[in-house]
Amino acid sequence: MSTLRIEREGNLAVLRLDKPRGNAIDEPLLDDLAAACRELAEGDSLGVLLASANAKVFCPGLDLVTLIAYERSALQSFMLKFSEAMWSLYALRKPVVAAVNGHAVAGGCILALTADYRVLKRGAQIGLNEVKVGVPLPWSVSVLLRATTTPTALTRIALLGRNFSDEQALGVGLADELADAEGFEGACRSRLEEFIEKDARALATTKGYLRHAALQEMKSRERELVDEFLDGWFSTATQARIRQAVEALTKK
Repeated sequence: MSTLRIEREGNLAVLRLDKPRGNAIDEPLLDDLAAACRELAEGDSLGVLLASANAKVFCPGLDLVTLIAYERSALQSFMLKFSEAMWSLYALRKPVVAAVNGHAVAGGCILALTADYRVLKRGAQIGLNEVKVGVPLPWSVSVLLRATTTPTALTRIALLGRNFSDEQALGVGLADELADAEGFEGACRSRLEEFIEKDARALATTKGYLRHAALQEMKSRERELVDEFLDGWFSTATQARIRQAVEALTKK
């Protein structure tokens, strides 16, 4: 796998994102995520730590530099593949702790939301900025968001597109715990160990029950509604915003 790696450490596995542009999500990363989920589901590790090799960024979202060149049909295929990768992460019947060591916005926030527990590094920002770019949240993401975060915070997260950090992130349900930069990943591993101490079969079954309804709802309409995302993406105003973002990224 060229965009991530699985590091085996006793009874846990670290699924570590490791690609250029801060782990921006492209097709190779989605393919590798899907393959990693299959491997983790069948392996004997009792828990998974979703982490980043980047010391400052967990994941900045979709790889706009690559996706700006996609025609509508290609982007449709990409978005469906994105949804399937998220379903695979969300459906893992093992505890997953997201070690959000840096900014996690848009697609990066979505990756973190698939986990059972999110530890956020103090000062790091997490949020969904899709409406600011000019695209709606994909159907599966809206379901995931409702199933994961505080209901009264949905307006601030999804409609205002705010980013959150520290205690504010805890308050809206985007994070479950804060940790300092020093010893950050150790704190995340400690939390995962707390999950692993439980009976694996009981935990897997309960997790499956808890997530079944949301997962079925995600799968029920994603293909039907993907065109609404594409309409937003290919609108004149949104294309202009994306091109501005790509210009800024390629100048760095």
